[in-house]
Amino acid sequence: MKPIKILIPSDFSIQSEYAYILVKKLEEKLPVEIHFIHVLNTPETVTIDDSGKITTCGDIAPAFVQKQYDLAVQKFEEFKKRIGGYVHTHIRSGKITEGIISFAEKNNFDLIAMGTKGVEGLRDKIGGTETQLVVRKSKVPVLSLSCNRSQLEIKNILFVHDFLADEDFDISLMKRIREAFQCKIHMLHILTSHTKAQDVESIKAKMESFAKENQLENYSVNVLKDKDVEQGVFHFDQMNSMDIICIGTHGKGSLFYSSIAEKLVNHMYKPLITFRLYEK
Repeated sequence: MKPIKILIPSDFSIQSEYAYILVKKLEEKLPVEIHFIHVLNTPETVTIDDSGKITTCGDIAPAFVQKQYDLAVQKFEEFKKRIGGYVHTHIRSGKITEGIISFAEKNNFDLIAMGTKGVEGLRDKIGGTETQLVVRKSKVPVLSLSCNRSQLEIKNILFVHDFLADEDFDISLMKRIREAFQCKIHMLHILTSHTKAQDVESIKAKMESFAKENQLENYSVNVLKDKDVEQGVFHFDQMNSMDIICIGTHGKGSLFYSSIAEKLVNHMYKPLITFRLYEK
């Protein structure tokens, strides 16, 4: 079976280690290939090749970049000694979000796994977390979490989707996790004020059709009425205690608006897998 190629962006914080711990949990039942990347936040005129050679155009002293690079190498070596296992490590330069996404897409990664500190209030609207920005822009699915999930038992996956929308997306990763851990997929459609109650049976029929088309096994169909999708996800999880939540995003966040997936990244404490939605 082909390994799942996973990229873990690292700033050497505890959140990065949380991501690694959860990836190791996946490794209990799935073949995985683990890579770490650290992006030095430098001007675009600074480049670092695969051998570690640093090139600048005079905007920043090469010696300064070299010092930051050497420190990152040292921290990666210390980390590898501590975990006692082999992982691939990479150091790049440039803008952090773009560096992570570009590396993941160019090297055909199946998943980006990131820890997040989460944000509240005005910071949520203005900047958000690095994880939120990666979720917005990445075509590669993103697994995010905000705390240690070393004791996680993957038994129930919540798959949140608008089953009335005509969209393309790839749920192969979710299916691989379900098959490996023999867990149950709970499909959830949130009814908001714009959806008529009499549409429930039609929605459930579409969900059953979706399950058949995608050859899903061990699943349930659920329709829940709530204030909005974010609140619906929180309330369903409170009632049913999900282990991992999967939801798509169109990647259309902006300065004063973030998608439902991005809001969940910052406010949800359960591991979250986001994937790109494409309008047909």
